[in-house]
Amino acid sequence: MCIAAFIWQAHPLYPLLLLQNRDEYHNRPTKPVAWWDVDGCEILGDRDEVAGGTWLACSRQGRVACLTNVLELPHLPNAKTRGDLPILFLKSTKSPMEFAQQLITDAHQYKGFNLILADIPSKSMVYASNRPRGEDINIQQVSPGLHVLSNANLDSPCPKALRLRKSFKQMLNKYGNNEVMVKEMVEKLMEDKVKADKSKLPGICALEWEFELSSIFVETDTPLGLCGTRSTIALTISAGEEVGFYEKYLEKGEWFEKTINYNLQKQI
Repeated sequence: MCIAAFIWQAHPLYPLLLLQNRDEYHNRPTKPVAWWDVDGCEILGDRDEVAGGTWLACSRQGRVACLTNVLELPHLPNAKTRGDLPILFLKSTKSPMEFAQQLITDAHQYKGFNLILADIPSKSMVYASNRPRGEDINIQQVSPGLHVLSNANLDSPCPKALRLRKSFKQMLNKYGNNEVMVKEMVEKLMEDKVKADKSKLPGICALEWEFELSSIFVETDTPLGLCGTRSTIALTISAGEEVGFYEKYLEKGEWFEKTINYNLQKQI
């Protein structure tokens, strides 16, 4: 399970400011943020070495894709890899809306996903989800403002999403119109281990499992090994088209930091 919070087209310095925690088994092979080539398209992001996909990545041209899973009972064992969806969008020349509408035909072949698709030059952002199951894919334009995406629909009022929204807003108010300190935001917002009241959990899976996943920063031991938050990313795109990709990630039991900065390329 993952969670992301972002402000879109509503900050004087940043058309997009996004924070995301990735939750996964600690022993799942993963490559930290780097540039990688996919069929001639340069993509910046982390990479899952098991299935080959990613959960947050961007391109030199200002396209961004962010993915979270939907909390649900296991099913569809032969599903397509959800982590391919951000890559397919970044490789594409379609607008966010066009790409989302293209997913209608095969969205049912994936397990539950939430997908944010953004194109900075055109100031366009779309949210797409293939849940609830059995219904048409949910596609909507994302309005300017502060949004939180967890493991239900965009801006769903689950306890940790509400908690992150409140703390994110407080931090933005603290900085005002000034530059934000991404490392401070990561530390104060994304490392929050407070769990939710069990009575407020959705009751989709086993109660104890939902309880373990109910904090913004997750850490739990399972029969398959340690599981929880193993990567936190802060992505900033400034009004001057400067991109900052900061990651704090866990590797072999130790935390590391990495930052990559670049300027957006003009589209020809």
